Amino acid sequence: MTQALGSERAAALTGAASAAIEAITGSEWPTLLAEALREMDATWQESAEVCADVAWQARAAGNSALVVLTSEHVTDAGPDPVIWRTYRHLYLSTLRYDFRCRDIESLMNKVPVSVLNEDPYSEALYGFARLGQSRSDGLAVLHRVLVAAPGHPKTLHVLLHGVWLGTFLPGRAPMLLALVGLLPEGGLNDPIALFRMASARRSLGQYPEALTAIDHALELLPPGELAVHADLVRERALITTAHDLALLIPNRPDPTP
Repeated sequence: MTQALGSERAAALTGAASAAIEAITGSEWPTLLAEALREMDATWQESAEVCADVAWQARAAGNSALVVLTSEHVTDAGPDPVIWRTYRHLYLSTLRYDFRCRDIESLMNKVPVSVLNEDPYSEALYGFARLGQSRSDGLAVLHRVLVAAPGHPKTLHVLLHGVWLGTFLPGRAPMLLALVGLLPEGGLNDPIALFRMASARRSLGQYPEALTAIDHALELLPPGELAVHADLVRERALITTAHDLALLIPNRPDPTP
């Protein structure tokens, strides 16, 4: 019976996402998604799963949440908490995809802490904003989220993204590897996780391992993900360039993690 209920909820989530994506070029797609999630009383985990993917699709279609929603959808509490959370997830996820860390931080500073306590995914996005600016105070947010949402893949990917973006964070490369290891199957069947892993291995001077990771990521990437494919190819070029430079400068200092 539990499995049947799980299948029904999964089907409802898929249907909610599909309806929003079908309307992705119009202005009503966030409302369609929010109302569908409210109808099923979606959890924050379910909202995160759907909103992260739909926000990416809308951005790719040139009609992102930043076009059809406003910042007030994040900061101003609506009458229904599920709908407010949906809009918050959509808007903040899109800011994340655009690397707009300061905008995320500014908005999240206006959201009550009590809301974040009930929504670790939004707090992870707040952590992303700080980590992405190489701010060490983002590490405290990261650890809070890991305690509140252990093993949730979408949330882990937000934290991974922030650490990856935070070039000057102390211990950045080992932290990336540790976070990847928390994903299902250690991230080995996840092209984005492997991309982060390859970046970390490159930073550590582990070039054969980095190439293995990025090549596996390219093999696993679904067709049609052209922007992501370009990122993976760019990382592969960085790895091979770093490796070639290491051969030219054999007595170089050890790379800083």
